[in-house]
Amino acid sequence: MKFKYSLYSFALIASMACSTSKTLLDNSSAVVDSSELIAQESEVENPLIEEEDMTPAVEKDSLAFLKINPVDVRWDLNDSIQPEFKSNLDKLVNAWYAENAIKTEAYEGPETKYIKEQLADSVYIKRLQSIPSMFDLSYNKIVRNYIELYTQRRRKQVELMMGMSEYYFPIFEEILDKEGLPQELKYLPIIESALNPQALSRAGASGLWQFMYSTGRMYKLEVNSFVDERRDPIKASYAAAKFLKDLYKMYGNWPLVIAAYNCGPGNVNKAIRRSGGKKNYWDIYYRLPKETRGYVPAFIAALYSFNFHEEHGLYPRPNQFPEVCDTLMIKEQLHFDQIAQFTPVSKQKLRELNPQYRADIIPAFNKPYSLKVPFESAMAFIDNQDSITSYKKEYYFNLKDKLVNPRDRYQKFAHVAPNGKAKVYYKVKSGDAVGLIASWFHVRPSDLRYWNNIHKNMIRVGQNLAVYVPKSKVSFYKSFNSMSRTQKQATLGKNYVASVEKPSTVETSRSEDGGDYVYYTVRRHDNFWTIAKKFPGISNFDIMKMNNISDAGSLKVGQKLKIRQKS
Repeated sequence: MKFKYSLYSFALIASMACSTSKTLLDNSSAVVDSSELIAQESEVENPLIEEEDMTPAVEKDSLAFLKINPVDVRWDLNDSIQPEFKSNLDKLVNAWYAENAIKTEAYEGPETKYIKEQLADSVYIKRLQSIPSMFDLSYNKIVRNYIELYTQRRRKQVELMMGMSEYYFPIFEEILDKEGLPQELKYLPIIESALNPQALSRAGASGLWQFMYSTGRMYKLEVNSFVDERRDPIKASYAAAKFLKDLYKMYGNWPLVIAAYNCGPGNVNKAIRRSGGKKNYWDIYYRLPKETRGYVPAFIAALYSFNFHEEHGLYPRPNQFPEVCDTLMIKEQLHFDQIAQFTPVSKQKLRELNPQYRADIIPAFNKPYSLKVPFESAMAFIDNQDSITSYKKEYYFNLKDKLVNPRDRYQKFAHVAPNGKAKVYYKVKSGDAVGLIASWFHVRPSDLRYWNNIHKNMIRVGQNLAVYVPKSKVSFYKSFNSMSRTQKQATLGKNYVASVEKPSTVETSRSEDGGDYVYYTVRRHDNFWTIAKKFPGISNFDIMKMNNISDAGSLKVGQKLKIRQKS
């Protein structure tokens, strides 16, 4: 609803407010003159923020805080609108979210078609004077450019934002009122995000209020893989209110607060220093970053356009947000698909009402999270809560590998089978090696290691190795389990010849039971594995057993090992 007041009416209100506040004064007989109230400077302190420093105290519901100043007109200031501002406005408002989720009903404009007209500066000034505001609604050519951008060149975008504001503004207004901040601050998200809660800037700012990651965390907004509370309309609004309060304590000047909200206090402080300590926004205008200069003029233009939309033939376009919503506290993890299965609300509608959930998952592992749903769907959720939480729970939340015993890791290893191949198993025999087995089955050693989770080529005698082979040769490769080493080598066109040691290191003798034995003299760099490879059919464990050795690291150079040669 739009309110218009004449200067006379506001002077009368201010006078009444001053007379009301007299009862709050000390024993002094000071009287506040209404003309002095009207002539206050532009930097008005917020009575709710600086209450302890104010004399006299003002009741919260008093109208004494309202300013009625002549509009600050500066004809010498002029600047063009940054192209980035116009392109961002188009991109944000015309994004998929706005086009498909909001503008879904047929729109019928006013019967009389708007005719573009050039208004005199005095008309804009008079209208700005009539807006009850704690802000300095200045007017100059820069402000006029932004007003014309909203009311003439970007009419469709403004009407879409007006439609979305019917849902978001009541949220902002309630929180601003609770925090004791001016209601006009509800127009900041229009400049920041065009009321798109999923807006993401090139610098990484996110949400309606465009919080950077670090600033969001500073004001207790949770950001992780599942949740981004910078997109939560309610929590982000509370965080923005706290941020704005902190900025007001720094500057005590709302235009500077708005500028600092956009570019940071550091840039505003630099502009103040470079301007010789001046603290009027328009005095430091050309010292601010280019992308911030138009921020305050755009804010004034948005405030003007929403208050005088009818005079410019602008009307809210219908939106698909529910008129009444309810908030549920969820205490266990849920997927939007589970909710949509048992309630009238669709998954897309859940996304629109709860933009803070990044993966359609409410991650209520250790603490409850809020879920906003249409009022008529809240009862359906409560009635079917057990069915909702149990529906395809194993499909949406596989908890098998959440906590894994490290000893079970080998057993739980799973590989991806190659397409068009059949799996056969080969039982490891004494003397086999990864590279040798891979050559027999015509596969790469790396694949054999991957299929069987083999680390550093370590395999055991008797271990079954999975090997993927062509489907037409399954029976051929299965027969490898019954082949001798010579036969398997023959499939490669090779003759297997056992390595023979030099006579100086190998000695042969006959034991009492008639068996043949070979003695091997240990040389430098030998170990049981390398020695076993020199004798077909003998494993390192066989050598250690024949010589009653339990410590594999006890070998010494010159030591003689007894080896039984198998036929």
